[in-house]
Amino acid sequence: MQSKLRGGLHLALISSVLVVSSAQAFEGDPDRGRVKADSCLGCHAIPSYTNTYPTYHVPKVGGQNEAYIVSALLAYRSGQRAHDTMHINALALSDQDIADIAAFFASKGE
Repeated sequence: MQSKLRGGLHLALISSVLVVSSAQAFEGDPDRGRVKADSCLGCHAIPSYTNTYPTYHVPKVGGQNEAYIVSALLAYRSGQRAHDTMHINALALSDQDIADIAAFFASKGE
C-alpha cells in the first residue's frame, strides 16, 4: 500500500513539473499580461477581499513569484487544484496567456 502511495505521489510530482516546465518555456510579457489580467483584478487586487459564499479569503497576487502563479493557473486549468471559478477562468487561458499574466502580477508590488 505504501509503495502504491509513493508511486502515485512520484507520478503526480513528475507530471506537475512537466506541466509547469512547458508553460515556463513561454516568455511572459507584463504589458500583454496587464490586459489579459483585467478580469483577475476584480478579486485579486482588492485588499482584504473575502468572497461572500462560500466565505474564503481571496489572495492578492501582486508581487507573487512568477513560477508560482504559472503553476497555480496550470493546476486550476487542469483541475489538479480545486476551485470552480478559477478552473473556469483558467480553462480559457493559453500557455502564453498564463505566462503573460504571471509576468504582470510578478512585476507588481504588494
